[in-house]
Amino acid sequence: MKLLVCISKTPDTTAKIAFKEDNTQFDENGVQFILNPYDEWYALVRALEIKEQLGGSVTVINVGGPSNDVVIRKALAIGADDAVRVNTEAIGSDVVAANIAAYARENDFDIIFSGKETIDFNSSEVGAMIAEHLDLPFISYASHLDHDGTTATIARDIEGGVEVVEVSGSFVLSAAKGLAEQRIPNMRGIMMAKRKPLNVIDPVVVESKMDIVSYSLPPVKEGVKMIDPENMDELVRLLHEEAKVV
Repeated sequence: MKLLVCISKTPDTTAKIAFKEDNTQFDENGVQFILNPYDEWYALVRALEIKEQLGGSVTVINVGGPSNDVVIRKALAIGADDAVRVNTEAIGSDVVAANIAAYARENDFDIIFSGKETIDFNSSEVGAMIAEHLDLPFISYASHLDHDGTTATIARDIEGGVEVVEVSGSFVLSAAKGLAEQRIPNMRGIMMAKRKPLNVIDPVVVESKMDIVSYSLPPVKEGVKMIDPENMDELVRLLHEEAKVV
């Protein structure tokens, strides 16, 4: 089977977030970047497991500049066979999806994986957009996937339960927690990753329909307010007027 895994570079969860250019750009100075966990832990690992079960190849694809090569090499170290980087700025989900879809259309993949979302933007848009470009079925937030070589059986959590679907032929899937277990690259994988192909390709021409107006940080959390246990009236007032929960 030919499997394609979409991967992204995201700030480490402990990174201090700041903005520049009048709050229209993320300030990357001093920020440690990682491979997006939903892409790495679930999408990539499940693709590798299917390859090990049914044979085939796993390609990872990223949209971005040369600084993304570090996280791409990590995906290769975990076990991907080869990698593609579309050499353009990932300025919006529409640009990312259009470029991934253009590459996938030319290479006829059986399954296209993405993480359910990136941990920086949390938009959950790219997978669905890729499926729309390619006119393929899209299954979101998949937590279990079995494949017999012809038909995929996929489970996804829904409100109050689990939905199970079957898909024949090619499809696009976004991976949620539970789809696979994290793999740590070993020394052999790290050394082999240096020799695996990382192909840099030119982007397709896409005019983004989205412009960033501004970013803002959430309000600074206030300290804990201590209320005298005998002063229930003050507690109720604060819950009603400030916390707005009663």
